[in-house]
Amino acid sequence: MLCGIFIKARQSKDLDDRIGINFYNGIYCISARLNQALNKMKTPSESETIKTEVVCPNDTNPMGILQGGRLIQWMDIAAAVCAQTHAGKICVTASIDHVDFKMPAKLGDILTITARITRAFNTSMEIFVQTHAMKIGSEKKVLINEAYFTFVALDENAHPAPVTQLKPVTEEEIKRYAEAQKRKG
Repeated sequence: MLCGIFIKARQSKDLDDRIGINFYNGIYCISARLNQALNKMKTPSESETIKTEVVCPNDTNPMGILQGGRLIQWMDIAAAVCAQTHAGKICVTASIDHVDFKMPAKLGDILTITARITRAFNTSMEIFVQTHAMKIGSEKKVLINEAYFTFVALDENAHPAPVTQLKPVTEEEIKRYAEAQKRKG
């Protein structure tokens, strides 16, 4: 058994035993089984996906504003690449949750769409996607949209398949990881 300081909220003894963490003399000890599992985990940065688009005339309404459906399509593609990179399997969109259109994008704007996994469950993953817009001649990027996408990994027979677990590293990743469980309910 490997021992060291392992910070986590104190769970029930039953949960500690099931996940391979034990508490001895004020120190959390990680079982060899859990340590092996942690080494197989992936970090969010390993599958982060950045997609760039230019808003063209066929992407806009008559006012020259990007159509919301087109933006969601681009975000879905970025999220799918992120999910498939993490899982190493084909992934399909299961849901889109909490879509916020904060500002419009206009004809000629350059969009940067960033997709990052927040949590891996058994066969599904939550992906957080943000879109920033930048006008030509400006270096200022403005957040115009964000949403949470849920993807399910599929095996070769199109059945749900297990996914690699996620190891959040930064404070923001740890926060989003915990919040994902609350959103899933």
